Amino acid sequence: MNLKEMLKFADRIVFEKTGQHLDDLQAAVLRGTLQRETYKEVAKDFNCSESRIREIGSELWQLLSEEFGEKVSKSNFRSTMERLQNSNVVNFAQDVVVSSIFNICGQARHPPNIPNQPPPNQETSNTKQPETPHQDLSEMPELGTFYDRTHSLHTLTTWILQQNSRLITLTGISGIGKTSLAVQLVKQIKDEFEYAVWYTLDEFPTIDKFQSNLIQLFSNSEKQDSSPTNQKRLPLIKYLQNHRCLIVLDDVHNLFCSGEFAGKYKPECEEYRSLFKQIEKLSHQSCLMLIGWEQPREVTQVKNQNTAIRTLQLKGLDIAAAREILRDYGLAESDNSETLIHRYQGNPLWLKSVATLILELGGAVTELLPNDTILLPEDLKDVLQQQFDRLSELEKQVISLLAKESQPVDRTKLLENDTIPVSDLANALQSLSRRCLIEQLENFYTLSPIMKQYIKTRLSHLTNIDNESTFQTTPLVNSCFLKFGNNAKTSKYHHQR
Repeated sequence: MNLKEMLKFADRIVFEKTGQHLDDLQAAVLRGTLQRETYKEVAKDFNCSESRIREIGSELWQLLSEEFGEKVSKSNFRSTMERLQNSNVVNFAQDVVVSSIFNICGQARHPPNIPNQPPPNQETSNTKQPETPHQDLSEMPELGTFYDRTHSLHTLTTWILQQNSRLITLTGISGIGKTSLAVQLVKQIKDEFEYAVWYTLDEFPTIDKFQSNLIQLFSNSEKQDSSPTNQKRLPLIKYLQNHRCLIVLDDVHNLFCSGEFAGKYKPECEEYRSLFKQIEKLSHQSCLMLIGWEQPREVTQVKNQNTAIRTLQLKGLDIAAAREILRDYGLAESDNSETLIHRYQGNPLWLKSVATLILELGGAVTELLPNDTILLPEDLKDVLQQQFDRLSELEKQVISLLAKESQPVDRTKLLENDTIPVSDLANALQSLSRRCLIEQLENFYTLSPIMKQYIKTRLSHLTNIDNESTFQTTPLVNSCFLKFGNNAKTSKYHHQR
């Protein structure tokens, strides 16, 4: 078949399945695939996002896979069509009702025997059963409205499908959209893998449960040999070497200790370290993606030529995408909408939280946010507290010092602080950066306006508690002062003592 005939045949299958012919975008995806164009090139021709084209492609490959009874993807669409032509199935389809061949109506009908082809129920020694993807995405959350992250999607897709990265960490502050991005990515590329799995690590993320569930998935999908030797389960890494797998671990920060620098494993989670190192170092065809507020310490953020391990720190949405959030709350046309987006750093969760508060108070953005006013809804405070509570005492001291500064702080000035040893300060800054709580530009460090406001609110609350106390709990009060660098109050305390 030529290109026109292939498109006509595909259109007939889609029509029999959905009752609708291929629309312009669907036809463009198939045409571009047959002409070996990338999704990006197809998207450019139609002036739409690459993510939209990928989503359409994923739906088409799934539909065609169901009808052909084998996996169909962008990479094998042309070869599948040519093979069907060579086996005379396509020629036969042009003479009979397509639904009777592909069982579209749900009836167990089969075409008559085709010359040189075995009967439908007869298996031959050289007949290979088509491989079908095995997926366990029951823990993958439902994706609501997805706000455009075309560049990040393209970056991750390139790392995984083209550069064959084996270990990828997706980090960012809470609410920034890490999980939403990963869900969209999995939906687009899952059919490129034999196995696609999503696990969310809860508060007790033991490796035994994780490995057992994953190995059980492999075991159930493989044909069991009668030999006892072959029935023995293999180590997890062996399955990852034998099969092409995409494994996503969400909330990976639950592997690490609170009150310590970022990335320190809980004692019961130490075995994950060995697993991650195996996945990074050993040769295999799979990819493991880790999502969370923190990343393992062994995953370096240094940019180098090693494509086996990658880290993407997610930033806020751009103005256009963030406006879509405000539009859902009727605030997109406000004069202060762009200021609002900048102030809350394009963080989807933060914007939704403050937009809800503004809406419930009457929707007057200009009145509620004059000058540099920052609103901290209670639900947003709860989210920030979850991350703040994970910090070590040194990190709390450093972040409190930064919160008092109105401008970015030079590292030299921080090092001059005689209350924190230089080595401890350097480690604290590194840990805060890995948690995405502070921003570094060359030698300068700063906090986001939201985090500054949150820290100031905490300091003010502690000060109020101090003013109401009688200073009888000496060690505790003194400890609180030291944590937050309140030298004036500490001096007052010593004087009264």
